[in-house]
Amino acid sequence: EVHLMESGGELVQPGGSLRLSCAASGFNFIVSAMTWVRQAPGKGLEWVSSITSLNGRDYADSVKGRFTISRDNTKNRLYLQMNSLRSEDTALYYCTPGWSRAGPWPTRGQGTQVTVSS
Repeated sequence: EVHLMESGGELVQPGGSLRLSCAASGFNFIVSAMTWVRQAPGKGLEWVSSITSLNGRDYADSVKGRFTISRDNTKNRLYLQMNSLRSEDTALYYCTPGWSRAGPWPTRGQGTQVTVSS
């Protein structure tokens, strides 16, 4: 059974930084691409970033240059380093297996809440 647990979200001021983490189990993480998506209040899921098993990366234009996706295959962990945070980054962030810019993303954890506010 696939299990994903996101963590690291919290309240942060604009311009601040956070590092999200996703603990994955129940599938072959090492050979899997992984993706971060987010859901802002009242909106649908939005693709944020993806990483291949060989560390190829892709980012949504809205986060390019501010966010960095990474992975640790020894720990089955996915990360999202978020810098220069803006109010529009406020959302529930999820990790999901696979590489998909358009979704759907049916397999997700419970999410971790990021709130950017002064």
